[in-house]
Amino acid sequence: MSDLLAIRDLLVRREEQIVLEIDRLSVQKGEVLAVIGPNGAGKSTLLLTLSRLIRPARGEITFGDQPLEAQNDLQYRRRIGLVLQEPLLLNTSVFENVAAGLRFRHLPKEEITRRVDAWLARLGISHLRDRPAAKLSGGEAQRVSLARAFAIAPSLLLLDEPFSALDSPTRSRLLEDLHSLLKETGQTTIFVTHDLDEALLLGDQVAVLLAGRLRQCGRPEQVFAEPTDADVAAFVGVETIVSGQVIACRDGRVIVDANGLHLEAAGEMNPGRTVLFCLRPEDVTLWTKDGVPASSARNRLTGRILRLSQQGSMFRVVVDCGFPLMALVTRASAREMSLAEGMDVSASFKASAVHLIPR
Repeated sequence: MSDLLAIRDLLVRREEQIVLEIDRLSVQKGEVLAVIGPNGAGKSTLLLTLSRLIRPARGEITFGDQPLEAQNDLQYRRRIGLVLQEPLLLNTSVFENVAAGLRFRHLPKEEITRRVDAWLARLGISHLRDRPAAKLSGGEAQRVSLARAFAIAPSLLLLDEPFSALDSPTRSRLLEDLHSLLKETGQTTIFVTHDLDEALLLGDQVAVLLAGRLRQCGRPEQVFAEPTDADVAAFVGVETIVSGQVIACRDGRVIVDANGLHLEAAGEMNPGRTVLFCLRPEDVTLWTKDGVPASSARNRLTGRILRLSQQGSMFRVVVDCGFPLMALVTRASAREMSLAEGMDVSASFKASAVHLIPR
C-alpha cells in the first residue's frame, strides 16, 4: 500500500500559541488511523488542519502525490468526508441530508437515489428515509451523518469523536457497525478519540497526541504494550510505573531493583541502566496470603490493600508492595477472596507482562 496522506514537520499555532507539532505521520490507502489523547491534546486541531479550516504555520502535508498547498481547496474538500461530535444536519428529511453532498457534486438524480438508499440500508436507517432530521435521536442523527459521509465515497474520511455524546448501548452498536463498514469498504480513515477501547477496535495504527505533540505511532498492540515514555504509558492504561535499576541480565531475563525489591522482566538490557518498570493492572493476579498456588509467574510480591474501588464490572485494587501496585479483579473474585482495605494479599505477574522504558 502507498501513502494517501503524509505529514512532515507540521506546526500549528492558535492565538500565537503552539497547539500542534508533528514531525512525521502518514496514513496509507485503506488504513484506519486512530488518533488518541486527552482533551486539549490537539486532536481536533489536527482534523481542522487536514480539512483546510486551519492553516499551519509550518510544514508540509501531502495528499495523494501532491502537496496540499498546491491543490485547490474546493476540489480537495470534495475528496474528504467529515463527521463531527455533534451531527450538523440540514433542516430537511433524512434522505435529503444524505443526498446533500451528492447534489453538490452534481451527480445524476438516479445515481443519487441509488447511493442514498444503499447507505441508508447499510446503516440500518431505511425506515427513517422521509423523517425530518429534527425528529431524530442522537444515535439516529449520527447514523445519518455517517451515511452522508460514506455516500460521497471520499478518498479520506475524518471522524472527530463521533460517538462521545451517545449513551453506552447506542455507542456500542454504532461502533460495531462502523467497524464492519470500514473493513468492508477499505475506507481510508482518521478517527479521533480519547477512548482507548474505540482506538483498539477500529485502528490499524494508533497515534498518541499529548500536549500538542505526537509522542508515539504504531500498531495498536505495540503502542499499548510498549509505550515510549512514562506519559504515553500512563495514558494508555499502564498504572504501575516504578523507577528502578537493572542489576543483572541473563537468559533473556532482566532483573530490576525497584525500591529494594528484585523484579523480573523479559528482554535484554545492560546492568546499571536506570529504567521505568511498567505494568498494566489487568496483568496482575491477586491471592489471599494463604491461597497462592504454583504458577509460571516469575514475580511474586506481598503487600497490604490501600484502596479498593469499583470500576464498572471490575474492582480496582491498590496494593502497597513497597510501591503502589495496581490490579484489576472481577467482582466475583473480590467477593470470593473477601477483599477489603487493610487486608494482606499476595500479587503475581509474569515477566513477559512487564515493559521497561530506559531513562
